[in-house]
Amino acid sequence: MDELRKIAGQLIMVRLFGTELDEDTAAFLAENRVRGACLFRQNMTDATQLTRFTGALRALMGPGALIALDQEGGAVVRSTWVPAPPSAMALGAANDPVLAREVGAAVARAVRSLGFNWNFAPVLDLNNNPDNPVIAERSFGADPETATRIALAWMEGSESEGVACCVKHFPGHGDTHVDSHRALPTVDKPLAELERFEFAPFRMAAQGDTQGNNTAPAMMTAHIVYPALDAEYPATMSRAILTGILRESWNYQGVIITDGMDMHAIAHRYGAGPAAVRALVAGADMVMAIGPREAQVETIDAIAAAIASGELPMVEVEARLARLAKLADAHPAGGALRPAAAIAANSPGVSIGDAPGADEAPIYTTDLEDRDLMAHAWRRALSARGLVRRPPPGGRVRLVARQDVVSDGVSEAGVPAANIAASLAQLYEVELVTFADAETFDWSALPDDGRFTILASTSRRRYGPHARETWRPDLHLALWNPYQALDFDAPALMTYGFAAPALAAVNAWLAGEIEAEGRCPVPGF
Repeated sequence: MDELRKIAGQLIMVRLFGTELDEDTAAFLAENRVRGACLFRQNMTDATQLTRFTGALRALMGPGALIALDQEGGAVVRSTWVPAPPSAMALGAANDPVLAREVGAAVARAVRSLGFNWNFAPVLDLNNNPDNPVIAERSFGADPETATRIALAWMEGSESEGVACCVKHFPGHGDTHVDSHRALPTVDKPLAELERFEFAPFRMAAQGDTQGNNTAPAMMTAHIVYPALDAEYPATMSRAILTGILRESWNYQGVIITDGMDMHAIAHRYGAGPAAVRALVAGADMVMAIGPREAQVETIDAIAAAIASGELPMVEVEARLARLAKLADAHPAGGALRPAAAIAANSPGVSIGDAPGADEAPIYTTDLEDRDLMAHAWRRALSARGLVRRPPPGGRVRLVARQDVVSDGVSEAGVPAANIAASLAQLYEVELVTFADAETFDWSALPDDGRFTILASTSRRRYGPHARETWRPDLHLALWNPYQALDFDAPALMTYGFAAPALAAVNAWLAGEIEAEGRCPVPGF
């Protein structure tokens, strides 16, 4: 059984805890031949620490290591000190495949310099649901052809820099009212509608162009039930979907990896071990076992037992291992991007890690060209809804924003209200008013004293009826979820994200230096 556990370990990706590779974790990974690790924000402090961590993982796991993160752009980023990429919908608003390719390449340069060779992006979910609680600006848009063209250009840029992409969440998470991190969503649409809409981007990514180029090296599954396809199991665990559609109908040859099996949609319904086996039997190549160590051990035990019993035939296991090996071989972890001296010369503050392999993966903490590129992309994305107008130069502004900085568990936390006030204070005399709960806040208490009122929305949550029906700002800055611009009958400026260059783009517009030329790529705008 020990040998089977070593095979099972190669079929899982684990979450690690802490910011260094401790002896206990290293022993667990080595004993079970685990080849995949996904790092999150809590695993990261700075470039030197992170590169030491990924270097230690490469040294332990060997050349077949798959070291991953979610660096989509916008609110979903893990490394926050590298050049801040715009969100998918921001690039959809700019509608420029060349720009998208350049951004994808810049993201890849940053994450590869930190020791990663697999990025769980881009998102191919088509978002036509204003109430989607988890996708929104993570989607490139609602039109299948346009959104896919921009997304695959981003992917091409990443591939050009040697970082594997993983399109997600097959067969589509865009039209849900439920976050699968919290419950099990259902998309109850007829097959014809799924074929026309949800499937379209993933089919294009699976099959590539007419020459078979630009196919996605990997796909991530969705923890969603599609009754028209499989009334019993979510896509992650459905052989009808993963094997029947993706492998057999579309002839997809890349890696299939599950979304996190710790998510409530799976873990609370099926259990870690049985769910992992079911996903592999369904057609997945790798299970993302990112729960606690106990769940990781349970997953390895269950997979090993399934191999031993024949439930997971060895011939299928070997095919999965071959696909994973091909992905790792084509995107080796580590490897020089540019000579360290050249990076140091062009990037102030650069530091070189001292981890195994760090000399092969030079770190940069500032890359001026890529930062300029990202700032340009954020500006290109800036979109207006309604007849937006600027406060007079040096005028009196009342900024209204949430008190707290919230995260939905997937994204980084939003920008603090004080930061927005400080940014606007470069142009105006600013009075800041904060609220804890938009539905209990007394909007009528805001004085009608001639100040230009700006509402800055800094969370993903939509507004409720009390806020929507009670008040109207002079300008709504939708700094995260663009659908919030629909919540008030007020002119709105949409950034699709709250990173520093997004706030800088807002200031450039307020100062009259640029216009808002982006076009929101979803219905209703």
